[in-house]
Parts: sequence; structure tokens; C-alpha cells
Amino acid sequence: MSESSAAPGVERGTPGAVKLILRLALALGRPSTRVLLLPITAYFFVTAPLQRKASRAFLERALGRKPSLLDLWRHFHCYATTLLDKVYMLADRPEVLEFRLHGTKGLDRALEQGPGCILLGSHLGSFEVLRVLALHHTDRPIKVVMETAQTPEIDRVLEDLSPRIKDSVIPLGSPGALLRVQESLQAGAMVGFLGDRMVSPNRALPVPFFGEPAHFPTGPLYIALRLKIPVILFFGIYRGGNRYDVHFEPFLAPTSISEEGEPDLPRELGRYVSRLETYARQYPYNWFNFYDFWSR
Repeated sequence: MSESSAAPGVERGTPGAVKLILRLALALGRPSTRVLLLPITAYFFVTAPLQRKASRAFLERALGRKPSLLDLWRHFHCYATTLLDKVYMLADRPEVLEFRLHGTKGLDRALEQGPGCILLGSHLGSFEVLRVLALHHTDRPIKVVMETAQTPEIDRVLEDLSPRIKDSVIPLGSPGALLRVQESLQAGAMVGFLGDRMVSPNRALPVPFFGEPAHFPTGPLYIALRLKIPVILFFGIYRGGNRYDVHFEPFLAPTSISEEGEPDLPRELGRYVSRLETYARQYPYNWFNFYDFWSR
């Protein structure tokens, strides 16, 4: 499932539409542009039946009850808000937002254990928060591994907001991507991965998620286990208003990786999915995989 088909909002649009929204967001400011999110969200809420169905299926699991139309609306609007805030993050104007960091001491300890570390995120919350950190923490460079081939024209529009952001991205599946990841880690960088969207079925395993098996990629944890690199879980949760809670949670330490035998990849992947489910239950409207997550 591609990024563009999975998203119900602006990311399905054309470069022209994205440019218009960018201009409005930067010219009018966040409070005024948030008002415009209401008709925009309403349009995609009405015209995206597959995404509404996927939203309902997920929320029923996460909420433990049948979601109402208000629940579905809240889900769509939360996603639209994070897309709007993506503009301010990439335009290097994060001052309009409030970021509260949790677990930074665990992150610091992980960085003391190796030259670099892997930040394992997801489509729960805003992954763009990590790219903002990359611009303002030059003492520890942050690279993010992302799929960029699905919407190249739109990606170029967004990169124009902050040309520096392009240097922090390692395109997923590009020639030499794995080598760049390894070199970045050995140079002491933090490398961010999305751990919840399968790119290749040959590099994924089924893991129980809300009681049913779903496929999760094995690549990020495989790299960490092979290179004996610490892993920190990362969630940039939108909490309403202009607030984001950024959680860092120690997950895998090099000292816990056995020197003998094959790394237990299924066990570690299962532990990741368990933590993802815990956060998804707590913040269900931050789940931004708008497709049938259990169908693959």
C-alpha cells in the first residue's frame, strides 16, 4: 500500500494544491489556517469511503466499541492537523507549536552505549517531529529513512520549504541506502525508521496486533541486531491545540544482544508491536494508516 493511497488528505493532492495550502498556511498563520481545515477535512471525509472504512475498523479495535461518526471525524481532523503542522515544521517555524519531550534521559544513555542509535517510529503521530529535531541538533545528526518515490513532485514542493531537510533523508530502497544507514550510525548519527508499514513481503513478518496478525517490516530491527546498535522507540503524539508530546523509550541495548547464535528477530519485532499497540490504544486518533492494516 503506497503512502499516497493510504492517506485521506492533502498528500493525495497535486503539487499545485499543495503549493496553495503552503502559501495559505504561511501567509495566514496557524490559527486562521486551522479554520480552513474544517471544510478540507469535510471534503475528504465525504469523498474517501475506503479510508472511512479503514478508520472505523481500526477505531473499533482501539476503542473497544463501535466508533461513532464523531470518532471518525476526529480521526480525520487529527490527521489533517498534523499535515498542516508539517508545513510549519518543514518551514523551520516550529515556534508556533509546543513540543514536550519525554524520556530524553533514556535517549542520552543509549547514545552513550554506541556511536549512534536507531529511533524506531511509526505512523502513530507525527514522524515529522523527528525531522525538526534533525535541524536543531547538529551535535548529533539525525537521519530519517523514508519512502520518497510515491509522491516525488509533492516531496519537492515540501523540500523547498527547507532545503536542509533533504540532507537528513535517506530514501528507502534507493541504491546505497543501507550503506548510508550504516555509515551514519558509525559516525554517531541517530537514524529514524518507520516500523509499521510493510514495503516488501519478503522483509516482513506477521505479528499479532489488536488480536489479529498484521505484517510488520523486519529491516530496522535486523540492522540494529546485526550491527549491535541501541534502539529507542519514538512517538510524536498530537495532543490537541498546538501541543505535541514526544516520547522516547529505551527498547534495545547492545548489551542485551547475544554474541552467539542468530538474533531473535521475531521476539524483538513482537515486543515492538506490543508497545505500538499500547500507544495506539492510548492515542487512537493519532493512527495514520488509513487502509485495511490486517489484509496483507
